[in-house]
Amino acid sequence: MNTLHHFFFGIYPYICLAIFFFGSLFRFEREQYSWKSESSQILYEGDLRRGNICFHIGILAVFFGHLVGLLTPLWFWDALGISHGAKQIFAMVMGGIFGLLAMYGLVLLIKRRFLIDRINTNSTWRDKLVLIWIAITLGLGLMTIFVSAGHTDGHEMTKFMAWAQHIVTFRGAAADYITDVNLLFKLHIFMGMSFFAIFPFTRMVHVWSGFASLTYIPRAWQIVRRR
Repeated sequence: MNTLHHFFFGIYPYICLAIFFFGSLFRFEREQYSWKSESSQILYEGDLRRGNICFHIGILAVFFGHLVGLLTPLWFWDALGISHGAKQIFAMVMGGIFGLLAMYGLVLLIKRRFLIDRINTNSTWRDKLVLIWIAITLGLGLMTIFVSAGHTDGHEMTKFMAWAQHIVTFRGAAADYITDVNLLFKLHIFMGMSFFAIFPFTRMVHVWSGFASLTYIPRAWQIVRRR
């Protein structure tokens, strides 16, 4: 078990990140015509706008919340006078709000993808996989809030910060920091890491283009067909 733990939380993150970066480059080089998120608006418009807006606002807030929360050094928060407990409670509240918003939008998008025959027929297995994968990852993340509520001193949170910062700075023994954390956290981390591995092979690659052009968030709504 200890060997598996060190593999999944000490080595596996680098495997996922390598696939994420090199897989994206390979797909851009070899399959540029597939580098897009194919719109299903022309097939069925119902719930698309509401689902897309809620999902994107929620998931972007959750992603950048994780990014800032995990990778900002502890000394920075200490310098601001923000206690570990206060930071954890803030993360729980904001993560819960935006996580639920993202889940609400995702449920609408999943319903369209699976229950509308025209969309279901024209969807690939990868389109469906990425929605289900995000839903499971997001669901596990929301469930961890209840676990975190049992210890709001922030001590557990610092373990994840140390793990993430050791991973991105290529320092050893990263997995040791989260050896004894709750299984829900480990499953959430595993699903999140694995998402980076499947990212290059799904429609999610369009995110690269959006952020590269700096117009992803404020861009105008794309109308595929007018009534």
